[in-house]
Amino acid sequence: MSRLSEIRDPAGLRKLTVNECTELADDIRTKIIQTVSQSGGHLSSNLGVVEITIALHRAFETPKDQIIFDVGHQTYAHKLLTGRYERFDTLRQFGGLSGFPKRSESAHDCFETGHASTAISAALGMARARDAQGKNHHVIAVVGDGALTGGMCYEALNDCGNDHTRLIIVLNDNEMSIARNVGALSIYFSKLRASQKWNTTKKKVKSGLHRLPAIGRPLESFLRKIKQSIKSLIVDEGFFSALGFRYLGPIDGHNLETLEAILQQAKHFEDPVVIHCATKKGYGYYGAERNPDVFHGTPPFFLENGKSLAEGAAPFGQAAVEALIEQAREDPRIVIITAAMPLGTSTDRFQEVYPARFFDVGIAEAHAVTLSAGMARGGMSPFFFVYSTFLQRGYDQVMHDICMQNLPVTLLVDRAGLSNEDGESHQGLYDIAYLRHIPNLILFAPASTRELRAIILSIPALERPCAVRYPKTAVSLGEEYQDIPFVPMRWQSLRTGKDGTLLAVGSMVKAALLISEALKAKGLALEVVNASTVKPLDGECLGRIAAKRRAVFTLEEHMLMGGFGSAVLEWNAIALPENRMSIFPLGVKDAFIPHGDHASLLKYVGLDHDSILETVEKTMARENTPE
Repeated sequence: MSRLSEIRDPAGLRKLTVNECTELADDIRTKIIQTVSQSGGHLSSNLGVVEITIALHRAFETPKDQIIFDVGHQTYAHKLLTGRYERFDTLRQFGGLSGFPKRSESAHDCFETGHASTAISAALGMARARDAQGKNHHVIAVVGDGALTGGMCYEALNDCGNDHTRLIIVLNDNEMSIARNVGALSIYFSKLRASQKWNTTKKKVKSGLHRLPAIGRPLESFLRKIKQSIKSLIVDEGFFSALGFRYLGPIDGHNLETLEAILQQAKHFEDPVVIHCATKKGYGYYGAERNPDVFHGTPPFFLENGKSLAEGAAPFGQAAVEALIEQAREDPRIVIITAAMPLGTSTDRFQEVYPARFFDVGIAEAHAVTLSAGMARGGMSPFFFVYSTFLQRGYDQVMHDICMQNLPVTLLVDRAGLSNEDGESHQGLYDIAYLRHIPNLILFAPASTRELRAIILSIPALERPCAVRYPKTAVSLGEEYQDIPFVPMRWQSLRTGKDGTLLAVGSMVKAALLISEALKAKGLALEVVNASTVKPLDGECLGRIAAKRRAVFTLEEHMLMGGFGSAVLEWNAIALPENRMSIFPLGVKDAFIPHGDHASLLKYVGLDHDSILETVEKTMARENTPE
């Protein structure tokens, strides 16, 4: 891979021949596969856009020209070609390269992305800023067909086509988002891809004409003139043309020469243009080509066979789905909705058992929330599985369409807490704050998969909007806590103590038990309370704790502002204005949290065992010191 290691910036690409660039593409794929097999990451999407990335950097001059990658999880080749080869082995590691575009890493990363369907809007804004300042550079949005299942793309396309802003959109059509694309638009793009058959027919006709004496070449020339008219009727007058875009394609997204020629052509258009590239997700690695959804976001794996190296407990999502499969046998009203995440949320298991009661709406979280509301209003019992970071995109719908009408929809909020290697854009640190203030909503935070199961089994009887937040992986609280019953809206005291109380939420309950055990050895006895219902708070339990007049620590893997600790402080100020508890909230401070392994991030935010132990010990010593 000597040639790849010599590329310091994209200008070096423009000195290479097409054949040399083809060899470079192979080197890039090898480097990506080797790195992701060790660090984990997004493999399939990156392998599919290598040629597109090379062609973009040969046709355009970043950072003067600006390339925005939708989602941003397909920028590994871009990073390798923009001076980050030497640091590429630090990908997604704490303190290393981000798995997404990051302006602080490189001037070639002009806009930070992490959620789908935003790039066209951002690119349009940057193009209009260019025009307003009288500049003349190019702005390019690289968008996957999966992102086009999100409605924000169409708002941007409609706006752009309406005033004909000069903009280039590269549509990477691999028929995948994370799972297989769904919906009518996916069918439409499949038909466009099928129009490549026109090229096959053309080659056969051309070959036949060459064998005809005298009239063959004149007839070929005539047919060439009418070809564009026929193609216009088949493709150009379709979806994008109706929105005011020029349409070029579909073209082979793995053919460097064709890609570069089309991109060079697009540079001369004054109207917005869509270049439709047909690619294969996972291209160049057999395992990823066969199972692109499995290798979309993958933990470290064996290169030889693609088997995962990851260890750990079963994910919470799997436990939630298994509980619902069991419930669904008795309750025909139960349906599951997901937004392009059947594998990530483990809902593919439910789909196998009850395919007619499973709905994947694509990357369209806002639609999924209101769809769930409509299904509840129609008499069903919907459970929407969604990552915490993606539920943010359906916030208005949760408030307006579910909670305002008090509809019995359940939100299964996966990946709550620190999101590890995906970083700022994927941290699940805000859901308590943006959910707990909404009227009618009940918010749960199970500490174990056993408790999660109990919560799900109790939800139908509540007939209220509910949200259940949980991390990816599960931990065991220990055999001694298995018989403590779960009661909705009641907290569970797991360990007694006369010197203080640890009020813990979800993933921090196990940490609280370990802290209590460590302090016991130092002569301090702290009660541990599992606050399994975050909203409403258990006022009875809080009143009992307040009566003992001792220090209270709240622990949560969530932002402090608006979080669980904040809720307890509010309760204390309102319920006990004359007899307030000494409350010390422990959580994530006011900052966006970077990427890294979970242990490193816990230490970074001060929620690792040693940091919590030190804070509690010092605070207790200060509280017990006579004035």
